[in-house]
Amino acid sequence: MTEINRIATDKRRSRAVVYNGMVFVGGQTADDRSQDIRGQTLQALAKIEKFLADASTDKSRLLTAQIWIKDLAKDFAGMNEIWDAWTAPGAAPTRATAQCEMGAPDVLVEIIVTAAVR
Repeated sequence: MTEINRIATDKRRSRAVVYNGMVFVGGQTADDRSQDIRGQTLQALAKIEKFLADASTDKSRLLTAQIWIKDLAKDFAGMNEIWDAWTAPGAAPTRATAQCEMGAPDVLVEIIVTAAVR
C-alpha cells in the first residue's frame, strides 16, 4: 500500500498531501492581504513553492492548477503577469481560472496545484 504523507496538518485541513507520486497543494492565499493582486499572487505562489519543496518537488513538475480570483475583470491581467513570470519555462500546467466569492473579503486570489513528486 502506498503511504499518504500529510504536510502542515491541523484539525481542519492539510496544506499539502503526497500520495502515489503526486502532491496535492490546497488553496494558498496571501498572508498580507493589504497587497494588490500582484502582491497577493506572489505570496500565494511563494507558499506553493515551499509546500512543493516540502514534498521533494518543484514548480517544473506542476500538472494542474486552479486559480480563484475575486474580480476577474479587474485582476486577471495582473495575476497572469505574475503567474507567467513564475511558471517554469516549457512546463506550464493545465489550468482553470474562475471568479468566485472568497472566504474573506480582503482575499483577492487563491491558488490550488497538483504536481508530480520527483
